[in-house]
Amino acid sequence: MTKPAAPTPRRVTSDWAAALPAFDAWKPLHLLHRIGPVVQGICLDRTTSGDGYTPTAHVHALTREFPVISLTLGERLVRSSGQPESVLFAHHESEYPAAVDALREQSALSLREESPSLEQVVRAYHSAVSARCDRGLPPAVVEMEDSVLIAAAADRADLLQDGLALAGELAGLWPKSRIPLNWPGAAAWLENLRIKAANPGALAATVDHQIAQHKLAKIRNFRVS
Repeated sequence: MTKPAAPTPRRVTSDWAAALPAFDAWKPLHLLHRIGPVVQGICLDRTTSGDGYTPTAHVHALTREFPVISLTLGERLVRSSGQPESVLFAHHESEYPAAVDALREQSALSLREESPSLEQVVRAYHSAVSARCDRGLPPAVVEMEDSVLIAAAADRADLLQDGLALAGELAGLWPKSRIPLNWPGAAAWLENLRIKAANPGALAATVDHQIAQHKLAKIRNFRVS
């Protein structure tokens, strides 16, 4: 008896979109929705062998020019051992419902029908940046910048001030040996970040350009709150 053909990437994407109705199919193996100046997504990342995929929840800031949708704050589906959990295309039909449920439970940001609030997204950035510092990992400079600029673009002065305060605190803790080589120094970096945050027109233009570049106009945009 001939084995049934494995589902196509488009079919896999459709199944995940049906199981996670807050998300739209953006490209094969990638689902997205937008929360103002940031997108939240599910990437069904192909395994190295190409015979399966690893579900990964992530976000991407539209407030900086970037050629692709990044997997910022990426959370890969993991087993109890902490190892990435993949789904073989050949086993997709039987395994993806459990994978959807597990990713929902593991994701720090909600994947359910109501999207996270913009505040929850920004706070998730802050938590991730602080955790990297606490663990002695290389400073999350880009993520810190993104959290500030997302708040500024959404006109959330409270989150903006919290982000700038955290940036100032962490800039004094980051070891110089682990900061990117193009680091201008804490004072110059913070001043440049404040200047960017104080220019909502430029941020809005960047967001609009990123939406057009990545063809996000038809992706649902949830109300910023």
